[in-house]
Amino acid sequence: MQEKIVEIIVYIIKEMRANKDLSDINLNELADYGYTETEISTALSWVIDKISLGESVFLTDTRDARFSHRIFHEAEKMVIDSEAQGYMLLLRELGVVDDLDMELIIERVMLSGFQKADIKSIKSIIAAVMFDRDGGNAPGSRFMLTSHDTIH
Repeated sequence: MQEKIVEIIVYIIKEMRANKDLSDINLNELADYGYTETEISTALSWVIDKISLGESVFLTDTRDARFSHRIFHEAEKMVIDSEAQGYMLLLRELGVVDDLDMELIIERVMLSGFQKADIKSIKSIIAAVMFDRDGGNAPGSRFMLTSHDTIH
């Protein structure tokens, strides 16, 4: 479930990076892709909470991202498949995760004992890192909305 929420957050951030306002993003496309209303609402809630708290949803200063590039070590390449590596780099380029998050994700993968970590496994670890850094009791830290929650 958390992995799907990260996918939706990535979609929303891609749209925002294309200079779309949050209100201009077509969320119906996500429903067409098979995401549930709860998953969409949860991802949107995470983004809105970040914005309302004055936090950056994505890194606005990508100067370092343009001039530096994470090179995977041969041992990391043996464990993390190329599709998963690409996804991780995409998240870094979008500013969803920073360099420290990338290192933490790679460290968790390497220490988890995977023979070959695919994109599904990586998404699970990314979700854990993203939602863990927000803190358990902070606004926006819930993964799911309750039946009484709404987004206006």
